[in-house]
This record gives sequence, structure tokens and C-alpha cells, in this order.
Amino acid sequence: MARTDSQVDVVLVTSQGGHLTHLLALEPWWSRRTRTWVCPDTEDVRDRLGDETRVTSFGPTTRHLPNLLRNLRLAVTTLRRCRPRVLVSTGAGLAVPFFVVAWWLRIPTVFIEVYDRVDSPTLTGRLCRPFTSRRVVQWDAQLDHYPDAALVGTFL
Repeated sequence: MARTDSQVDVVLVTSQGGHLTHLLALEPWWSRRTRTWVCPDTEDVRDRLGDETRVTSFGPTTRHLPNLLRNLRLAVTTLRRCRPRVLVSTGAGLAVPFFVVAWWLRIPTVFIEVYDRVDSPTLTGRLCRPFTSRRVVQWDAQLDHYPDAALVGTFL
């Protein structure tokens, strides 16, 4: 059900490791939808996503202005081509340019705050906040930082 040649239901934006793990835990939801993943081309990602449709992002994303600009251009081309019904991410830095472009293109966005950040919001969560249509948290304590979020409980 993954494709990139016409409108897809969801674009999932993620870095490798834990952020990817969070989105993989939502497989019962995304597996029933057409989808495209945007993520780095790492061994971890290739192993875990198998034959899923992927668009390769530019890394590193932390404090790297040239890659921020490359990923901003990638967001424009990917989101215009895929025309997703929704964009979903758990971070990290790669999410920021995609949320900005999705907001500009009026594509709804969902930011899922990672479960291991309870005491304070993540930097990506703070940066994406103005461009987020719906925020999801996994712990009651996270509502202190995101009172407008939907509490869904942990899914890992």
C-alpha cells in the first residue's frame, strides 16, 4: 500500500533509532493506509522498514544549516508530490522543515511526543508547535507542557 506517485494517506517523518521505533509501534494504524516514509538511509532504517516506500533525508540535522535547507527543499518536493492527507512525526530535527512546509501547504500534522521525555518538551516539539495541527502525548505529566495535547498512553 506504499506509493509516492499520487496522493498518499500519510507521510511519516522520522530519524532512526527511538523515533523510528515509536512510529513502527503504530503499524496497526499506518499499515492500512497508503504511506511514504521520510528518513535517513541508515542500516537501522533499511532493516526495519524493509520494502516500505522511503524518501531519503539529509543528515545530520542537528545544528547543520546546509542540511536544514536541503531538507526544506526535500519537504517541498515530497509533500507536493505525495499530497498526503496527514503528516505524522515523533521527531527529531528532520520534522521541523516538514512541519513548516506542511503548514504552508495546509496539510494537517500530528506530532507525537516521545515517551521518554516527561520532564520537559523536546526541542523538536517546541519548534514544531506553531505548525502542529494535533499533538499527542503518552504520559499525564507531558500535559503540563502541552495542555492542548491528546493523551493516548504509551504504545511501546
